[in-house]
Amino acid sequence: MDFKYFGKTENAKLLLIPGLGVSYEIFSPLISRLEKDFCIIVVQVDGFILNKYSHFTSIHEQANQIINHINHTCEGHIQCAYGLSLGGKILSNILEKNQIVIEHCILDAAPLLPLPKWLVYPFSYLQGINVKMCYHWSTLFKLFFSSHYFETLFNECLKIYPCGGAQAIIKGYQSIYTNKLLSIPDTDIHYWYGTKEAFFAKAQIKHLLTLHKDTHIEAFKQLNHGQLLIDCPEKIVYLIKKICSLTLFDESNI
Repeated sequence: MDFKYFGKTENAKLLLIPGLGVSYEIFSPLISRLEKDFCIIVVQVDGFILNKYSHFTSIHEQANQIINHINHTCEGHIQCAYGLSLGGKILSNILEKNQIVIEHCILDAAPLLPLPKWLVYPFSYLQGINVKMCYHWSTLFKLFFSSHYFETLFNECLKIYPCGGAQAIIKGYQSIYTNKLLSIPDTDIHYWYGTKEAFFAKAQIKHLLTLHKDTHIEAFKQLNHGQLLIDCPEKIVYLIKKICSLTLFDESNI
């Protein structure tokens, strides 16, 4: 695991954890807009570290490494954390361990429930094959999926696949979908999802509300998994500032 820092170290700490199969650079639009207000700590998850081959281990191991880092560098206290997909799963595990203080947590399309055991392994290997195909045939895929959203995901695949291969994807999916969130501390929790993934998100939300009834739920119309970050980063910037009670820019511009 590796950590990238942006902004002044004396500012409030903002932790960013990326999703499966993407690099920390997926957060570049947020970093450029928020580094004046925060000390941004961006995680490079094992198996997806740019320019370095590494092996994904497990959700629990990734969470433990982040907890140790925050305890060592931030005295165990950060103002805000945002986790996308896999990053949200890791963040939920950090919350469950309850060994550091996070004032505001944003779980963006985080999978919190396991899949049936009979489905986990074929599903994970299928996803590994899909990513391998995207890496080797990205030019062809871009002809059929020409939106900014899909182009960004394909470009991330080209960057990150050599750093962990299909095995990182397979192990990542297996760890995600064999772990269930069992508890959560009393802190400020936000769960975001796109309406195009509502079929997946609703079960996660129902479970989360049984653990933390005051969770703030927000759906974003006509958006797919992770699309809010890719296509609407200014909206996330606005919401993070609002959640953290910082000076806001004009909402009409988002």
